[in-house]
Amino acid sequence: MAPIATLRKRSAIREQRSPLRRYRSGASVIPASLTAAVIGLIAAAVMDVVATTPAAAQSFTYNPRPPKPAPPPRQNDGQMLVQATELDYDYNSSRVSAVGNVQMFYNGTSVEADRVIYDQKTKRLHAEGNIRMTDADGKVTYANILDLSDDYRDGFVDSLRVDTADATRMAATRADRTEGNYTVFENGVYTACAPCKENPKKPPLWQVKGARIIHNQTEKMLYFEDARLEFYGVPMAYMPFFSTPDPTVKRKSGFLMPAVTAFTGFGVGVETPYYFALAPNYDLTLSPRFTTRQGVLMQGEFRQRFEDGAYQIRAYGINQLDPDAFGAGPGNRDLRGGVDTKGQFALNDKWIWGWDGVLLSDYFFFSDYRLRQYRDPMQSFLTLPTEALSQLYLTGVGNRSYFDARAIHYLSFSGNQSLVPVIAPVVDYSNVINHSVIGGEFSYKFNFVNLMRDQPQFDPISTLANTSFLCTPTSADPAARTRDHCLLRGIPGTYTRLTAQAQWRRSFTDSFGQIWTPFASLRADAINADISNQPGVDNFIQPGATQTVRLMPAVGLEYRYPFINVQPWGTTTLEPIAQVIIRPNESYAGRLPNEDAQSLVFDATNLFRVDKFSGYDRVEGGGRANVGVQATTQFDRGGAINFLFGQSYHLFGLNSFAVADITNTGVNSGLQRAQSDYVTSVNYSPNSAFTFSARARVDETTLNVQRFEAEGRASFNRWSGSILYGDYAEQPDLGFLTRRRGILGSGSFKVASNWVVQGAARWDLEANQINQYAVGAGYVDDCFVLGVNYVTSYIYAAGAAPPQLNHAFMLQLGLRTLGQTRQGSTGVR
Repeated sequence: MAPIATLRKRSAIREQRSPLRRYRSGASVIPASLTAAVIGLIAAAVMDVVATTPAAAQSFTYNPRPPKPAPPPRQNDGQMLVQATELDYDYNSSRVSAVGNVQMFYNGTSVEADRVIYDQKTKRLHAEGNIRMTDADGKVTYANILDLSDDYRDGFVDSLRVDTADATRMAATRADRTEGNYTVFENGVYTACAPCKENPKKPPLWQVKGARIIHNQTEKMLYFEDARLEFYGVPMAYMPFFSTPDPTVKRKSGFLMPAVTAFTGFGVGVETPYYFALAPNYDLTLSPRFTTRQGVLMQGEFRQRFEDGAYQIRAYGINQLDPDAFGAGPGNRDLRGGVDTKGQFALNDKWIWGWDGVLLSDYFFFSDYRLRQYRDPMQSFLTLPTEALSQLYLTGVGNRSYFDARAIHYLSFSGNQSLVPVIAPVVDYSNVINHSVIGGEFSYKFNFVNLMRDQPQFDPISTLANTSFLCTPTSADPAARTRDHCLLRGIPGTYTRLTAQAQWRRSFTDSFGQIWTPFASLRADAINADISNQPGVDNFIQPGATQTVRLMPAVGLEYRYPFINVQPWGTTTLEPIAQVIIRPNESYAGRLPNEDAQSLVFDATNLFRVDKFSGYDRVEGGGRANVGVQATTQFDRGGAINFLFGQSYHLFGLNSFAVADITNTGVNSGLQRAQSDYVTSVNYSPNSAFTFSARARVDETTLNVQRFEAEGRASFNRWSGSILYGDYAEQPDLGFLTRRRGILGSGSFKVASNWVVQGAARWDLEANQINQYAVGAGYVDDCFVLGVNYVTSYIYAAGAAPPQLNHAFMLQLGLRTLGQTRQGSTGVR
């Protein structure tokens, strides 16, 4: 390395006579032996000794030096560049001194100080005055005095402060190192919070102080004595002793942050997790929960990672002290527990396989103990899950193709396990040919499903059925399980279907600007159903074995003619759209099982869909025309508005939506008549802050509103909010006997730079009451998280009328680099 300045030496004769060789205002290249003695010792002092995470007893003050030029690039030639006002070589005393604005550069590390002295006789390094070291990883260390032996085993540092690259900071009045392993920090302080820009001397948001912090380098552990946690300089918690791994440790065995939960069934529970770092690629966490009412709930989680994936297994078990606390339900037993697991592995860059699995002693176990697999009410404002999922899957994704195969088993949280299907397997494959076929795009897809269920699943659709339980499988009432009172949501027995579909389409634009898109498709379904003849099933579908093949060819033409009008204020596009589809009647309409096409909402989003059913078990047949007009305006100053209005017409043949199947899908959809209801939508975005949208379906004959939704959203720097109004007409064939109207609102407000309050509520306008709400407040920054939330939500259980209202309270506290914890309680009424 070439020197960065020319040395001005005294005469050669004087240099030979004097035991002290001195250079001024220059730089020099120092050999490897002196390099190790100087820069190595300083590096040892500030990297091996104080690169820790201590808690300490003084507040931070931040007065760093002005920014210095970046050090030269890292080199590994064993040489060090030293620049100082004076470089003194005292051969009589065997001391080397660098004095005045000392700067040292070595292998990407720079050291600055007022004075650095190395005594070769005592083999000690002494640095003093505004010491600043910046290592290759960006960590900056400040000190006033540093004294250390050249074997790094003993020494001390006064007035120490360290700023790491990951924005953690530590300070101590003194650090003493002994035996080359132990470092004791006196009156130290640690924080992961940035200093206040307006007042750097102000205490950070949080800091941990301690009288002594002992760093055992062999164990890579920090031991804190007389430690306290402060917020803005105010002590909030005292800990006489605690320990934690130092920051160089990514994984280490030890206790994790505890958590507190509460519920009427088990009382108050305290979890004390202990983490076992068994190997670099696998670990174990044991989390016993000590409850006041039921004893100890043991929990364990094992995780292992491989180069191509990872998996985990969680196990639970408890011998309940007071089973009667859970009433007459399935939780009233001594031994309860469960196992759940999941994993995913990559076969290559296109294929993955994996699994999810759940096995429980009883279906209420997760919910009774508020375990994380039973979704926390905080995570779902409106609903809670009704089943746990077990599955094995294989998925592949190509450029324009997709494959997915999985076997699925649902575990009911409501106890109706015999009503829940087992699906083994379900397979989907789709592909779009990359080259044109007859000048157009050709695609094809397959779907295969095999489904098994023990008992039929009926849903009530009348008031009498709700009050008299006419739709339960065991009801002995003569009116039970009939079409007047129930829907058959799931068939008992076995149902297998294979679907294959091919489609072609091509677009032409003529000389007038009209867009013509002819299309054709062919779909085939092979169906095998073996339906058990259980009570009430024959009121909906023919029991016994059925094998059939269903074909549905279709040809059609879509027409669009966009008109564009350009004005000084913006551009408007008006586009009439017409679509004609010709196909035969739906075979076996309403006489086959319907498991995956039970949801149908007719609106502007699916007006121009060729098949408006949501799944494969139903297929739309008969001739149909869909017509509408779309207008879009783009304003030059920003903002846009889109409008769509249309109607669908049944032209000939059997109208599939007028045929009642076992779930009455389509009967009240607005498509059941020859002329459908009108559908319309409006979307308006005046700028990036506001969005408005409205959707409606209007009865074609009476012009009564059958379905209406209006939504507005706003987002500014400090607040955001949304409000949704819904108005839905009664649909007696689907079980909605009265009109439903409600408002769902949510919002958040940024009280300060890091404080946010938020809330949401649902107002049932028909009952004139607020039936669900959530409120919360939180603080979030780069070093601290605090959240407080209160939520109500409904729990729907088998035979429960009305549904139970669940109350949940949760507190979340997180300190960056130290950990976070959640405390919560729930109650049901």
